[in-house]
Order: sequence, then structure tokens, then C-alpha cells
Amino acid sequence: MEPITPTLRSIVLVPGYWLGGWAWDAVAADLRDRGHRVIAVTLPGLDPDDLHRASRSLADQVDSLRSAVSAAGVDGSSVVLVVHSGAGFPSSVLLDQDPTAVARIIYVDSGPSTDGSAFDASLPHDQREVVLPPFEQLAASLDGLSVEDLELFRRRAVPEPGTVMRAPVHLKNESRRHVPSTIIACSYPSEVMMQMAREGNPMMAEVATLRYLELVDLPTGHWPMWSRPADLAVAIADAAGR
Repeated sequence: MEPITPTLRSIVLVPGYWLGGWAWDAVAADLRDRGHRVIAVTLPGLDPDDLHRASRSLADQVDSLRSAVSAAGVDGSSVVLVVHSGAGFPSSVLLDQDPTAVARIIYVDSGPSTDGSAFDASLPHDQREVVLPPFEQLAASLDGLSVEDLELFRRRAVPEPGTVMRAPVHLKNESRRHVPSTIIACSYPSEVMMQMAREGNPMMAEVATLRYLELVDLPTGHWPMWSRPADLAVAIADAAGR
């Protein structure tokens, strides 16, 4: 572990679908040991104790992110927003509404959303929530996850609100593309990701529009907060310090 040094960075960690702030426990502890202030967010709809969680919306998640970022920077410190997987959708809306909200955004095996895109627009409108699918049906790499990791994931996963998964994002502020950005590529190399972006792949097309982009390769599966937590913490701390 590196020595703790004073910092004015506050880091907000946001997990992807089915997960709460608990998913970042190992990474958050490492970052705090390095001197960072860390807030791990559980987005609306993913708190198992929320009786109305299935009706929470994408707009609710955006509001929650705004509140977390505001709280993190209350003393004037700069805020770095770290988003994993599907958390890229509400973060894209937040930066569209306020590009000055954070000093940097770090996408962990994720990326910015394109105007009009949705995670699953085909999801039936009467489906209130989506449970974590069987692992063999997940369209994401499980590389590096132990049996214990998978058991924890399955035990603590919370169904994602259907309203969130099918909601399209509406983006119009070009300044969102000027926010300094880091992508930590895990499931596939950054070189492949950028090729997809240049070819206009819907999942990565927006990446090609980012003005200040840094790429970091961290080869592993889609959940590096469990498969390579120490290395992920180093990558986040390095990017946050820029």
C-alpha cells in the first residue's frame, strides 16, 4: 500500500445494474487508505429496503447522482465521478444537464451514452423489474470472478426497475463532451473499443466524440471491483490525480 497523502479529491463510486454501493467495498477502502474522500452510491431502485424501488426512474437516479456529487464537493474539493456499466446512462444525463458538476468522469467498463439510446428499449412496458439473469445468459464477461464472488453477486443482487432499463436518454448539451474522461477498459482492449467507436457501433459511438479522453487497459471481466479490486483502485487513483 502506498503512503497516505493529503488530497482535495472526492471520489463518487456508482455501480452498474443490480448492485448497490456495497459492490465497491474493497475499492473504496483502498482509495480511502490513499487519502481520498469516497462516497459509494446506491442508486434509486436498487435499495432492497425501498418499498417503492420498482417504480424508481432514470430521472430519480440522475437526481441521486447530482445530490451525491454535490455532497462530495461541499467543501470546495474537486469531484471525480466513477461509473460502472449501466451507470453510464444516468451519468450522461447529469453531465448533459451540468457539465461542470465534476472535474473528471471515469468509466469502468462503460462509456457515455448516445442521445436517444436506452439499455433495453424492447423491454415490455408492463415489466416492472428485471432480475439478475442466470450467469450463463449474461452478455458480459465473468472472467476473474471466484465462486464466492458469484455467490455474493447472486445473493445481494436487487432487481433493476424496468422504467430505468427501457428509458431513453435525452442529450443536447455539447459541453458534456468536454468533461475530462477516462475509460478503464476491462472486458475487451481499449484498441478494440476505439475501433468500435470509429465504426459507429451504437454502444461506443459517443466515445469518439469525447474531447479529452484517456484510455486505461485493465484486462479482466466486467466486474473488476471484485476480480481486480487493488488494481482498479490504483487506476482510479491515478486518473483522479490528473
